[in-house]
Amino acid sequence: MKRIAAILILGALTTSAFAAPKPCEELKAEIETKIQSQSVSSYTLEIVANKDVTDQSMVVGTCENDTKKIIYQNNGR
Repeated sequence: MKRIAAILILGALTTSAFAAPKPCEELKAEIETKIQSQSVSSYTLEIVANKDVTDQSMVVGTCENDTKKIIYQNNGR
């Protein structure tokens, strides 16, 4: 029984290590790569604090322990 408990605790610790928060600049670069692969020529990506998000439909990413959001706007419309 102690082995099972130890395995469960180690599993929980390992999972939290893999779910480390991603820095905003790194996530923004990944999103930019995906957007550019879709041949979008005119767009804006901006890192903002949660309180500054006015339209949730513009959010394309969350970073830094869910304290900031990355918002996307297509400027070609």
